[in-house]
Amino acid sequence: MTQSPSAPQIPGKGASTSRGFFGHPWGLANLAGVEMWERFSFYGMQSLLAYYIYYSVTDGGLGMSQAAAASIVGAYGGLVYLSAVLGGWIADRILGAERTLITAASVIMLGHIALAVVPGGLGLAIGLIFIGLGSGSLKVTTVTVVGDLYTPEDQRRDAAFSLYYMGVNLGALIGPLATAWLWGAKGFHWGFGLAAVGMALGLIQYILMRRHTRTEANSKAPHPLNASERVRWSLIAIIALALILAAVLHGWISAENLSDIVVVATIVAAIILFAVILTSKQIDRTERSRVYSFIPLFVASAVFWALFQQQFTVLAIYADERLNRTIFGWEMPPSVVNSINPVFIILFAGVFAAMWTKLGNRQPSTPLKFAMGTGIMGIAFLVFIPFSGGAANSVPLMAIVLILFLFTLAELCLSPVGQSLATRLAPQAFHSQMVALFFLSVALGSAAAGTLAGFYSSDNEIPYFLVIGLAAIVVAVLLVLVRKPILKLMAGVK
Repeated sequence: MTQSPSAPQIPGKGASTSRGFFGHPWGLANLAGVEMWERFSFYGMQSLLAYYIYYSVTDGGLGMSQAAAASIVGAYGGLVYLSAVLGGWIADRILGAERTLITAASVIMLGHIALAVVPGGLGLAIGLIFIGLGSGSLKVTTVTVVGDLYTPEDQRRDAAFSLYYMGVNLGALIGPLATAWLWGAKGFHWGFGLAAVGMALGLIQYILMRRHTRTEANSKAPHPLNASERVRWSLIAIIALALILAAVLHGWISAENLSDIVVVATIVAAIILFAVILTSKQIDRTERSRVYSFIPLFVASAVFWALFQQQFTVLAIYADERLNRTIFGWEMPPSVVNSINPVFIILFAGVFAAMWTKLGNRQPSTPLKFAMGTGIMGIAFLVFIPFSGGAANSVPLMAIVLILFLFTLAELCLSPVGQSLATRLAPQAFHSQMVALFFLSVALGSAAAGTLAGFYSSDNEIPYFLVIGLAAIVVAVLLVLVRKPILKLMAGVK
């Protein structure tokens, strides 16, 4: 049943008034825990990925070019979040959010096992496809289920997502440190194997605490497929797979253009999903207005992530070639740089959660938070400029620490807030798919990070960092200027 335009939003049946976990329901602890282990495995693997692809075969890598590595990493990052659409669709139309979550966790574990035990390009392809599909589905469903724990009016929502985000980043901190150690001691595949163990631990933890999370609302699909739709979508899936296989066999898809293809595919997917939701007869006028309000925020989010996700493309190369990683005579592995941002997240996520809770109705509106996040990311890229043009491995470690501190401030302004916003703006019939739209903005930015990396050169860094930094700041300023029309379209959601 759709709501009338003036009706209040109906709380989910999973909403809880429990305050056993730092003032929040125990279900939040379970969801933060499974995402912590998933991020342990995800970032533990991803911190090695670019190096595995472009390091020589004698060093245990695949011996591809840096451009190919950046494109593959960007495309993989895009696939992770592009698959959030598929995960949201499966949750809404087939399995329900909670069963999709546990299925996705199992698929991720299989992907890490493939990377660990299957050699060469075949293991890379199988592993990244499985991890990409599973991670996107898990992320969108965990966010959906977190949102279901609270009523739309509950002032704890943004704080909950910040606490959830802190748990996520605990895994992101430990993962790269652990896999870097195993990479140095045993090689790349041992690091990938540890990522598989981490995901297995997350799956076990989730099953043991499942009773705190599973509810009537998230255990069934809110808009299930009928028999004819199942047949039609099965045929569509088969045709799509056949077309992808044909494109690979004919050489139309290569390592170097993979991120470009994912950028285009993500833009098409976003347009289609926006159109499907906005033209649906299952949403009312207020819900439609809220979806329209998300369009400029989607664009700003994509710009933010196009810069932020360069941690795994440009910054991976930068850490390897430009950064002085020697500490008291010990040369730090370049992948350890990926643990700096999570350290700051752990330190400041609670601060931001407390700040948003303390401010209550006086906190900045969501458009302003998005503008803050995008603008600070632009400033972070400008900070690279004073360190440009030096010798190889000459940039002081504290420079990258400062830059990643700015990354963190930007991330905390936008990412947990964006996930929370998606659950609040979501029409009742498109609950998970609205969250998937937020992750589509991440997919677009992640793939673009691989494409943009093709323009980076360590011999001429200033134009790259200057143009990208200023572009992000311009987007932030534009968002500030149009914040009032956006708030009007949000129809009471702030």
